[in-house]
Amino acid sequence: MTHAIPRPADVGRSAPARPNAVVAVLAFGGIVVALMQTLVIPIVPELPKLLDAPSSDTAWAVTATLLAAAVATPMMGRLGDMYGKRRMLLVSLVLLVAGSVTAALSDSLVPMIVGRALQGLASGVIPLGISIMRDELPAERLGSATAMMSASLGVGGALGLPSAALIADNFDWHVLFWSSAVMGVVALVLVLAFVPESRVRTGGRFDLIGAAGLAAGLISLLLAISKGADWGWASGTTLGLFAAAVVILLAWGFFELRTSQPLVDLRTTARRQVLFTNLASIALGFAMFAMSLALPQLLQLPEATGYGLGQSLLAAGLVMAPSGLVMMATAPVSAAVSKAKGPKVTLMIGALIVASGYGLNIVLMTELWHFIVVSCVIGAGIGFTYGAMPALIMGAVPASETGSANSLNTLMRSIGTSSASAVAGVVLAQMTTDFGGTALPSENGFKTVLAIGAGAALVAFAIASFIPGRRAATEAAGATAPEPLPEAPAEKAPTPVAAAVGSGTSDSSSEEGIPVRGRVRGAESVPVPGAAVTLISLEGRQLSRSATQSEGTYAVHAPTPGSYVLIASADGYQPQASTVTVTEQAVSYDVLLSGTSGLVGVVRSADSGTPVSGAVVIVTDVRGDVLAGGQTDVLGEFTIGDLVPGPVTLAVNSAKHRPLALPVEIGGAGNTRVEVELKPGANVRGTVRGAGLPLTDASVTLMDAAGNVVATTTTGLDGVYAFSDLDTGDYTVIATGYPPKARQVTVSGAGVDDHDVELAHQRD
Repeated sequence: MTHAIPRPADVGRSAPARPNAVVAVLAFGGIVVALMQTLVIPIVPELPKLLDAPSSDTAWAVTATLLAAAVATPMMGRLGDMYGKRRMLLVSLVLLVAGSVTAALSDSLVPMIVGRALQGLASGVIPLGISIMRDELPAERLGSATAMMSASLGVGGALGLPSAALIADNFDWHVLFWSSAVMGVVALVLVLAFVPESRVRTGGRFDLIGAAGLAAGLISLLLAISKGADWGWASGTTLGLFAAAVVILLAWGFFELRTSQPLVDLRTTARRQVLFTNLASIALGFAMFAMSLALPQLLQLPEATGYGLGQSLLAAGLVMAPSGLVMMATAPVSAAVSKAKGPKVTLMIGALIVASGYGLNIVLMTELWHFIVVSCVIGAGIGFTYGAMPALIMGAVPASETGSANSLNTLMRSIGTSSASAVAGVVLAQMTTDFGGTALPSENGFKTVLAIGAGAALVAFAIASFIPGRRAATEAAGATAPEPLPEAPAEKAPTPVAAAVGSGTSDSSSEEGIPVRGRVRGAESVPVPGAAVTLISLEGRQLSRSATQSEGTYAVHAPTPGSYVLIASADGYQPQASTVTVTEQAVSYDVLLSGTSGLVGVVRSADSGTPVSGAVVIVTDVRGDVLAGGQTDVLGEFTIGDLVPGPVTLAVNSAKHRPLALPVEIGGAGNTRVEVELKPGANVRGTVRGAGLPLTDASVTLMDAAGNVVATTTTGLDGVYAFSDLDTGDYTVIATGYPPKARQVTVSGAGVDDHDVELAHQRD
């Protein structure tokens, strides 16, 4: 009976062919959704006139988006886990486009509210994008990619205000929504072209009762928070909605704990790491939105107040815009800190940065540059925290629940931002000053809001301190580990492994029984001599033991037919445990061991020292066979595991750099670290002309000094050709299209940029 060599199970992840494109497209989709949320802010004061409706009714153009987003986010996450995250991402983008078009075509209140609600239903794009990254990207790319995707929410919000103000000031207000529709279509096409569908699914049925209950509870809660100031916080309507929210959400939780396929797995949510991350997310959502509420108002209040800066909405948006760029820039830094110290540390650092930014703003609030500095500091902190939260969530939930878990975390942030809006509104409404007969928020009122924002960030820091760290997580895992296998009775204790080396047979007291024979191999099917092979019963009793010969062969014996566990281990390899079914006849079973060593490193550009992202890294053995490969992340770092100790060749290739190969000795255990510097490649560029005009579709060939063809290309409409990634030296450029012409060129340094070729007809 022959068995195939056992291999690791396929968990459904396959690295996409273009991971950089996947990250860029998903981040762009997140920015588009975040832009949509701030798109309407510049025209909110004008909506009563534009839609011919009372201001109390036009406020629903904002409230409808908030409520729709709160309801759709957890549902899209669950549907993505069940039916495909890319599919639900596309559905969300279609809803965004449909809502944008509806709002763009509206001139009355009802279609505007419908359009804004449809736009809100697209808010699941960011958690779905993060979940797709977990399923599809290599592990070494995941941290920086999810940090970038998570930060896109803040980036879009920061860039949306000046963009929307610019459009509203110079074009018809409908253009705001047409631009949103166009960006949605672009995101939709890019997702179709570059983002693969995840194969990680949960299956099952959708929890309609749970969805309805969660929707009712969230709408009651957020409606009371967002409209409480208008209706009165002590009014029967507001208090009734708060009471209804409490009752409905408690009943919903009771139902979710008892249904077999819940919308939200509350048991997973109750895990310490997930629970405290979500609580910290509420506080951080509050802290982030406090900046968005207070700073623009301070910038726009008249200078005559003594504390306002008298800026236009566009200028205020431009002051806030750099914070979005800072969030994007700190995303890879956040990933690097998480990789080195853990995402808990990153979250706590970010919370402290946010708190310090608000404290700085209380002191500095009189000059434009004060607000630019403050918003950038707070933006950096938010970039840190928003990059760490998905990592904490995904580190505590199974891959099949990533969509719903990330969506719930996004919902927690939304609850925080809604609460910030309500609290800041109450504070600024109560702490006012008289300005020409008009009550305006006072300077102390703004400072109070800023202090509350700092306090919320410190609360997030305190909550994050309760999240298990790396050591605690390891200890917890060890605490729940199974009990050690029972030892064999003393009278059947095996002899040392060394006694069996060279025999390749069982070293138990008797070789009677059914033989189980095979080979133990390593990478590239190389035999592993001296490996220990042990056969145990399913109850944990040791039955037979052997060591492999020089050819990697072994033999152990099973007492009777049945199922057993075969364990193989060797120095420099990961142990392997396999289930073997034994019949009446001898069994043949080969074992494949993977290495325990790894190779990590960083790739930098030799001329500038900057990290080279997206570089292809290949490891080959001494015979030239490829062992493993990967790509560098945004920090230029790469990680390759499961390598066998010994000499290998590391090859690195990246666009605009010369490829490099170097020998590396893989250590016996742990990771071997290398630093690689790639030299920039030279280039030869020029224009092919005919009769003085750029020549299209001319064939250009580059030959080296030995006469070898290095590359060929065809000119475009502008007649331009280019050869890149070249070594320095002498080359010949041959252009054809008219009678061919050859010219020599010497390449040195960065290369030659103006090697033009003039072609002409031959004259008789």
